[in-house]
Amino acid sequence: MMSTVLSTAAAHTFLAHCRILLGDPYVLTHADAMAPYLTDWRGRFTGSALAVLRPGTVAQVADTVRACAQWRVPIVPQGGKTGLVLGSVPDDSGTAIVLSLARLDRIRQVDPFNRTMTVDAGCVLHTVQQAAQEYDCLFPLSLAAEGSCTIGGNLATNAGGTAVLRYGNMRELCLGLEVVTPQGEVWDGLRALRKDNTGYDLRDLYIGAEGTLGIITGAVLKLYPQPKACIAALAALPSPAAALDLLKLAQDRCGASLTGYELMSAFCLQLVHTHFPALPQPFSATHPQFVLLELSSSESEAHAVALLEQTIGAALERHLIDDAVVASSIAQSQSLWQLREHIPLAQARAGKNIKHDISLPVSAIPAFIAQTAPQLQRAFPGCQLVCFGHMGDGNLHFNVAPPDGIGHEAFLANQAEVNRLVHDAVDHFDGSISAEHGIGALKRDELARYTSALELQLMRAVKQALDPHNIMNPGKIL
Repeated sequence: MMSTVLSTAAAHTFLAHCRILLGDPYVLTHADAMAPYLTDWRGRFTGSALAVLRPGTVAQVADTVRACAQWRVPIVPQGGKTGLVLGSVPDDSGTAIVLSLARLDRIRQVDPFNRTMTVDAGCVLHTVQQAAQEYDCLFPLSLAAEGSCTIGGNLATNAGGTAVLRYGNMRELCLGLEVVTPQGEVWDGLRALRKDNTGYDLRDLYIGAEGTLGIITGAVLKLYPQPKACIAALAALPSPAAALDLLKLAQDRCGASLTGYELMSAFCLQLVHTHFPALPQPFSATHPQFVLLELSSSESEAHAVALLEQTIGAALERHLIDDAVVASSIAQSQSLWQLREHIPLAQARAGKNIKHDISLPVSAIPAFIAQTAPQLQRAFPGCQLVCFGHMGDGNLHFNVAPPDGIGHEAFLANQAEVNRLVHDAVDHFDGSISAEHGIGALKRDELARYTSALELQLMRAVKQALDPHNIMNPGKIL
């Protein structure tokens, strides 16, 4: 069975029941109150909802889901609403409720000996990072939206960030989950175990499912020792191929100490300098590509600086890089990181562009760029590539901005054609059209195009088995 459209009388009865479950202040039905929950992060789409429900406990989440299951009301789970693929906002039908987990924001337990933290799904990522620091521990997930995004959303999209090279994405950073099923039952899988071979791995099934199989309400997260120092260097290079050679050199010399490796094109830093002129400009000369490397040391700041200087020196001797700046302190490292972190902000100030969150085998990145950039130029003369990302783990943000003098809205009319060109190239190199942002509603048709019939059949079988009435985030992924 599918979710249904409630009659006016049934909707009134359903919402009255929700007010009994949650309390009147936590059932939002007025347009002004619901508005902040209905528009996506980039402001490109505004949906409609029957109501926005804001439970404050796991029991209230379960009660709410049971009510939705009884009335066949679709549910759109929502965390910090920082996603970019329309995964956490409702469609424009007005039949769904938005279930906000923002009030589930407790740090339940920190175990510094087991190096774990148990948290509510509504905890903001930055709050979790700070709570880990209080125990001299590190929770290593780091994102541009860490001041707004929530752990539940991070898990639902299997978020990555800048430290995947060393620590992995959210699937690697989570040991256990608590999930409310589409029937309103609570699965307590909050196990703080690193070894557990008891049956199917349900945890990994829910991580990355974007709320289509159940609602994550809690998680056991891995913690790590707090490094004594994190030191960065910015290297100027002639090409992505040189960046690949530098990556291998850095991994060979630094091993697990290499925690960040970010590729940035010259145009990316040009955007940053244009819109944030107060930020440092380490090089006077122009270079085609740049790499930001970060080393984390468990010994000392001096050790990290020395190891990074030795690595950069070896790269210069081998003519892999043209120039480099090595930070001599943590403060200088943070200054270099600002260049990378301000690229999305500079893009936003420059205007709208066509975004791609892709992943490739690391070894294929130079060839992908060398093939795809000229194809885009031939198809859309003068278009500008904002190519940057986590090269160390194969994740590129391969964004296409309009040529000078072309209006952004007019250029966005080419989005389907641009996407086809880029995604076909990604498929040619055995990559993925979604590295860390998920599929949501925005890439649903693209997933169907680039995924085998058997794989889609298996996904649909899982969805049908767990959510037979299709009330959990319908229209997302599948």
